[in-house]
Order: sequence, then structure tokens, then C-alpha cells
Amino acid sequence: MPSSPLARIRRALRPAGGVRSRLTRRRVVAGSTVILLVGGLVGWAVWPERPSWSAADAMITVRSGPSGTEPVDLDTTLFLPDGASADRPVPAVLLAHGFGGTKSSVRTDAEDLADLGYAVLTYTARGFGRSGGQIHLDNPDYEVRDASRLLDWLANRPDIRRDADGDPRVGVVGGSYGGGLALLLAAHDPRVDAIVPMITWNDLARSFLPESTGREPVDGVFKKGWAGLFFGSGGTAGTGLGGLAAPGGDNAGGAEGGDRDGTGSANQDPMLGAVPGAPPGAAPGGDPACGRFAADVCAAYLRIATTGRADAEAVALLRRSSPAGFLDRIKAPTLLVQGEADTLFPLAEADANARGIAANGTPVRVAWFTGGHDGGTGPQSDQDRVRFLMAQWLDHYVKGAASTPSTSFTWSRIAGFDALDRGLVASGFSTTDYPGVDGTGRADVAVAGPVQRIANPPNGNPAAISALPFAGGFSSLLDGVAGDLPGQHARFESAPLTEAVDVVGSPTIPIRAASPTGEAVLFVKLYDVDPNGPAALSNGLVAPVRLTGLPADINAAQTVQVTLPAIVRRIEAGHRLRIVIATSDQAYATPAQPVTYTVGLAQPVGAAPADGPLPRAVVSLPTVAGEPIATPAVIWRWALVGLLAAIVLGLAVVVAVLRRRHRRHDTSVHPEYADTPLVVRDLRKEYADGFVAVSRIGFEVHRGQVVGLLGPNGAGKTTTLRVLMGLTQPTAGEIHVFGHRLVPGSPVLSRIGALVEGPGFLPHLSGLENLKAYWRATGRPEADAYFEQALEIAGLGDSVHRKIRKYSHGMRQRLAIAQAMLGLPELLVLDEPTDGLDPPQIAEMRRVLRRYATDGRAVLVSSHLLAEVEQTCTHAVVVHKGRIVASGAVEEIVGESPSTQFDVSDPDAARAVLDRLSGVRVLPESNGALVVDTNGTARSEVVAELVRAGIGVDRVMPRRRLEDAFLALVGENSRGSGDR
Repeated sequence: MPSSPLARIRRALRPAGGVRSRLTRRRVVAGSTVILLVGGLVGWAVWPERPSWSAADAMITVRSGPSGTEPVDLDTTLFLPDGASADRPVPAVLLAHGFGGTKSSVRTDAEDLADLGYAVLTYTARGFGRSGGQIHLDNPDYEVRDASRLLDWLANRPDIRRDADGDPRVGVVGGSYGGGLALLLAAHDPRVDAIVPMITWNDLARSFLPESTGREPVDGVFKKGWAGLFFGSGGTAGTGLGGLAAPGGDNAGGAEGGDRDGTGSANQDPMLGAVPGAPPGAAPGGDPACGRFAADVCAAYLRIATTGRADAEAVALLRRSSPAGFLDRIKAPTLLVQGEADTLFPLAEADANARGIAANGTPVRVAWFTGGHDGGTGPQSDQDRVRFLMAQWLDHYVKGAASTPSTSFTWSRIAGFDALDRGLVASGFSTTDYPGVDGTGRADVAVAGPVQRIANPPNGNPAAISALPFAGGFSSLLDGVAGDLPGQHARFESAPLTEAVDVVGSPTIPIRAASPTGEAVLFVKLYDVDPNGPAALSNGLVAPVRLTGLPADINAAQTVQVTLPAIVRRIEAGHRLRIVIATSDQAYATPAQPVTYTVGLAQPVGAAPADGPLPRAVVSLPTVAGEPIATPAVIWRWALVGLLAAIVLGLAVVVAVLRRRHRRHDTSVHPEYADTPLVVRDLRKEYADGFVAVSRIGFEVHRGQVVGLLGPNGAGKTTTLRVLMGLTQPTAGEIHVFGHRLVPGSPVLSRIGALVEGPGFLPHLSGLENLKAYWRATGRPEADAYFEQALEIAGLGDSVHRKIRKYSHGMRQRLAIAQAMLGLPELLVLDEPTDGLDPPQIAEMRRVLRRYATDGRAVLVSSHLLAEVEQTCTHAVVVHKGRIVASGAVEEIVGESPSTQFDVSDPDAARAVLDRLSGVRVLPESNGALVVDTNGTARSEVVAELVRAGIGVDRVMPRRRLEDAFLALVGENSRGSGDR
């Protein structure tokens, strides 16, 4: 039976030799002290940190409704910082959750705010969770009045700071549904001292019935995907979509995997809370078609969802719950945080709120981040930035403990991936004045394309998918499957951009349309088309358009200016813009009747006629100039760069010292080899584990020669080249280049151009920039590089201006060969130069190498392609198992052939003549050729006999090839010992 762990520990502690240790008082005291110290450290490390606040749940009854007397029970939790009392009252924050969530959805955010010293009151809004009442969509008479009564409750607590009797010192924070509540509460209750609404709406009617040419929501295009999800999640108790939908803590402000009050769904979205599932049903006695929605809200939704169109009554109901009509009453300083990845409440909603509130002189700050309803919380740098802005805003305007925060505008864009945690990285920017969605500058890009006919599918099926709720843009993933469907969209494209454009705001494009019914519903999209990748639709954002009064003939159509959703995106140089006009979109309701529209581009009003064969229009892209925002990650990277620079500097000093030492120790020239490009003598390379890669190799490369280094895999070819280039030290032997003994850092290396083990190009630079950077590193004048000759050899054409990361393997190989030839070095060393090249490029490389070995230059090339070596090289060195088995001129290694191929005018007559010659044997035909074994008879005699018989002889050719000689030297099944 195995011994127990405790027994093994006792044996491990027992003194060697079985001698029993004696316990002394000193040892007992010392051991006890160590145990106490270790125990204390372990306890300190693992003991959970005690929160600096306490939490208390309560059901609070408030009276709301139009009369202010209707009671409703709200499920609440108060987070109170330690030490808060009547003698030391603290400021408060009312924290509202997103649609469909509960108080548990925002618990992490509440804890963070409580850690900052605020009393935080969270609650479940009416119609959700354990709270009573019905959902009225942030109606001022219901949800807003509920929140105002909660402020009364805070004002009656002695441990909450007050500005006056009944007036608590309070800020209101909320995301999405909670953000709308924050705005509306500030408009209706002057006691609110500051608000932070996040990813919320300005006009709820316009949000669910958008129209991108400026028409009113009654003519908008119904956003059925989001509306259906909201209605479905609000129709049952305790389910839904919402937490604090903005950058936050572990759950980013969303629910924590399930409501703590036990009524919510455990299937929670980290951004918005619970995703609709199968939770408890509708309120008892209610209409199952409406769930917990108020009757008027339910009726309005059902009317719009049934017809796909809004009526004036439905629009009025939605606007009753919209901040748009109350912005002039908001006096509380407002920090508006809006997501760039948001097909529900796009950036234009925050822009309208900002302009309306600022018009009253109220301090407003706007921050855009890379997340949103479709993009989650964004990268960590975005979360940190927004949380800092919120804390700064509340600390000044609610706590009164900080200086006045800036009202500068901040935004961010995805910059790439973090190599450490594999997550996305966002770059933040800031500018003093808020530019809105129009930007501070414009970049106009022409797009062109013919007039096109597109079909509206019956009942909107099948429909393209540009975005799905919570899931963001799908266009790049579904392109060709469920993206822009054939026959249902028209495309218009620009030329490649000559320089990058940083888009910040809403692009615009003029279009024309015609319809036999006089009406059309269209969806306009802006794609960023990477020539080497998929076309990208920024966050799945589209511009829905409903046009009426259209002619049947496109030539009679009027210009319509379409404003696309605001985006933040860098469009790189070389990319194209693509405008797509589509008839269907899964997220929206479209006309049920099938019809074919005609669409095209339009010139802006007052613009001169465009040149070119196709109609053209201008996409106007807004831009904003801003300063980068430093983040802890950026500061850390700069510190890391400094550390690496110090290391590099130290290494450079070491290398310089070693080079000086080598130059000092070995400056002599071997007189016998002074004019010979390369001499290798008795080279040996043995590794520490005893493996011998090169046993004994010696050969020479002279001016004018192209020498092929041949051998099976593992023969020692690559090791020889590595030693030659100073990449590894030989165990024994010497290498001389033009008489100079070769050592690492030797100046004579500058006379060698090499391609060994890859060139190590920088992927973010173009091919030409890589060549120039390499040459600058040599410290030699640019005029000595012969760039034009090298680029002509590479044969890359205009591709030399593209970034290396977009190169194919063959393109990289050609550029690497050009780099090796920079400066036209006297000795060129190439390892498998034709790897990745196609047959025409291999043939060209053959001619290049032969031409290169002129004017006193020489080439050493290692290759597995024996046929290419035979046609290219003047000499060859055959290596097998670390030793040379043959060297010399290629024709000498090939040797005499026992058989000869004759190309003649009459093969049958020639065969009859040769059959009569003594000792001469005609071999079986090979691909129609006449192959003869002369058996010692001179070829000239055979030719003479054929000519005497009147047979024309076109060509005489030995049948032996370099491959035959190579296999004879190393064996057909030979394997090397493994090159290193």
C-alpha cells in the first residue's frame, strides 16, 4: 500500500542515516517562528479582501403614475461605504440597469462606486424581476417618477449628504435603458447633480424607425430585429437584455451570470444582461401577448410589427419616453458615453443629446468607445478610459473632491491585437472641441458604377444579414453566403486610396432611385475593401432609406443625399471604398410586394460633370484631428522599448569590442588566396552532444564560376553555409574570402551577399522600404546599392511598393535575392534561391546567376534541383554525410555516357543502318528518340555511317545527366544524418 503524504513528509524531514534529531528549546522557538511567519504570509495572500462597504436589500414602495398615487414595489439594494453616518454623510449614486436586467445586473459597478466612497442605490425597474408594475419604457409618469421617489428615500437617510432638506447630493448613472432614465430623470428632477448616460437614445422613435435622408420616424424603416428582441425580453418576468451597458468591471456592467435575487435567467450576455430564454411567465392575469408591457406600449408595438410602418400615435408614445423633447430642461452636468459598435443606438443619438443639452450652457462631455450593444465593453484600454472619465466626472460634480474635468471630446478605434493576451487593442484620441458627427474636416472620395436594377424579395425573404442584435457586423463572415445577396444589391467602387483616411463621423453619399410603384426601401452601406482580404462593413452599420414620389425612369430621378451612420475607422492606403445599395436586410422590415428598383449614383448639387465612362459620385468622409491618449499599456510599452534599447546598446558595445578584437587579431591576407573569392579548408562542425554535421569539407570558388553545393538532406550543406556566413563557429578548419580569414564580424563579409535561412523582412514596410532599410544598416552610400538593378532582378514591378505582409512566398523569395545582390557583391551565396518561384522565374534566375558571375564575381548556390544546377552551374561540389564525394566542373562529374541519343531525319532507316554495325546496339525507344549503346565505337564513326547512308543527323547528345552521376555518388536511398 502506498504511504500517505504525511508519512512521506516525515521521512523527508528525518535526518540521514537514521539518527534521531534532538528537540531543543531553541529549535522549537525557531521552528514555531518560521511556521507563524509562513502561515501569516499565506493567510495574507489568500484571505479575501474585506469590502469597504456593506449592502442591504429592501423592497421600497413608491407612488407613481399620472396622479402620483399608484403604489409599486421596487426591489432595491443600498451599498453604503464604511463609516458613513449622520456625522459623516456621503454622496450618493442612483445606478439604473439596462432593459430586461435587474439590480443584480449592475452589482459589480455598484461595488466599484461604493469603493470610491459613494452610497450606491441599485434597483430593479418596474416590470422586471421582483419589482411590481408594468413596463412603460421610461415613461416620465412611471419609471422616471419611480426614480424620483427613490431620490426622496435617499434624502430621508441621515447618512446621505444633502444640499438642502429633501435634496440629496446624487449622481445618476445608467446604460441603455438606464441611460435614458438618467437623462429623463435629470430633465424632470432638478435635484440631480450630475449624470453619466451610456449607449442610450435621444429619440426612441428614430432609434426604432430610422430614416437616413431626414424623414420623420412615421416614414422610417422599422428595426424589427431589435424591436422584437426587446418586446420578447420584456414580455416575461425577470428576463432581458440589460445591465449597465458600458465599460465596467468583471461583468462590464452587465449581469453576473444570473440574477442574485433568483428570478433572472442564468444565460446572461456580458454586455446587456440576460438573454431571453424560458424564465417565469407574464404577470398573473395579464395578456399573454403583452407580458408585462403596459397596454398602450404593447398595442403600439403590435401595430408597427404587423404593418412594418409606424403611425403618428405610436411615434408620439415613443417620443414620450425620449430625452429629445426634454433636453432644454437638463441642468445637471452630463458625461455622454456612446458605443461605436452599436446598431441599436448609434453615435448620432449621443450627438443629438450633446447638442441639445449644451445649447442650455450645461457642461457636456462626449466619449466614444469601441464597444456598444454589438461590441461589448471594448478592449481593456477603452474600459479603463471610460471608467476614469466617469470617476472624474462624479468626483467633481457630485463629491466635490476634484478639479473641474475637461469637456474635450475623446474617441477610440481598434488598432490591432495585443501579442500578450491575444485581445484587441484600442487607441484613444482627444480633441478640445466636440466636432459632432460631421467632423472638422472632409476627405472626398469618388466612387463609380453603372445604373443597376435590383429586386426587392417578396415578404423580405431571403434577406441579407448585415448585423444581428448583440453580434455586431456579419458582412465579412457571411460575404457570399448571407451578406449582400445576388440580384438584390448594386455596387459602386472607388479607385485605391492614395493615402490613409481616419474617418470619424457620418459619411454622406448622393444617390438616385426609380420605382414602378413610386416608393422604395433601400439600405445603403459603406465597405472598406482590402485588396488582400475581405470587404469590411464597420460594425454592421447600414443606412435605411424610405423614398416616396419616385419616377419609373431613373433619368427623371432627383438626387437624394444619404447620411450613413457615424463610424470610427482608419481606411488604409491602397484600399477601396465600396458603396452598396441593397433592397433587403434581416434586421429591418421591408415591403412585402416584390418589385424591381433602378438605382444609381448622383452628382452633388452644383458639382461639375464627372469625367470617365461611368457615372460617379463623391463619398464625403468626415475626419477629426486629435492627440493620442496615453494609457498604462502604452507607457509600459515605452518603458519596455527603453529597456530593449538599453539591451541593444549594450549588445552593440559588445559586438563593437569583439569586432575590434577580431580586426586586431587577424588583419593578414593569405597571399595564395588573395584573388580567390572563397577557399574552404578542412572544415569540421561538431556539436556539444557529439553530433558531427560536417566532418571534413574543402573546396574553392573562383572568379567567373557558378558553383553548386549539392547533397541529400542532412549532408551538411546548410551547416557549411552557416559557418561561411559567420552564423556559427566551426570546430576546426579555415575559410578564406579573398585571402582574409573569415571570423564573425570580419570586414571582408561586406564583400559577400547572402540568402541563408531567410531574409527577416519587416512586415509593416514595403519591399522597397525593406531594401533601403537593409542598405542603410550597412552604413554605405545609397548610390553604391544599385537598387534599380536589384529590383529588375526581383521582377516585382509595382508590388515592390506593397507591404511585405501582403507578399506571397515567391514574392518574398525574389525580394530576398534582390537584397542579397544589393551593392553587387563579389561573392554571392544563395541557399535554395529558386524556392517558391514558378518555372518562368526559375528560368530567369538561371540566366541571372550566369550573368552575375562575370566581371570577376562568383556565385555559390545550394539547391536540391539537380536539373537547374546542371543548366546553371559551371562547377559542383557534392557533399555526402559531412564529406565531399566529388567536386569539379559539371561535365567532369557527369562524365562520359555509355549511351547516346541521335535526332535523325529517318529513324527507321537509321535503325536499319545501325543494326548492321558490329557492337552497336539500338536501345528500346524512349519518347520517340533513337537511343544507341555504342559499346566503345566512336560517336563520330556512327555519325559518318548514318551520313553515308543519306540520313540527316540533327543532334547528338549524351544520355547521362547530373542526376545520374549524383545518384551514383550518394546512392538512390541515401539519407543524411540530419543537418543542423
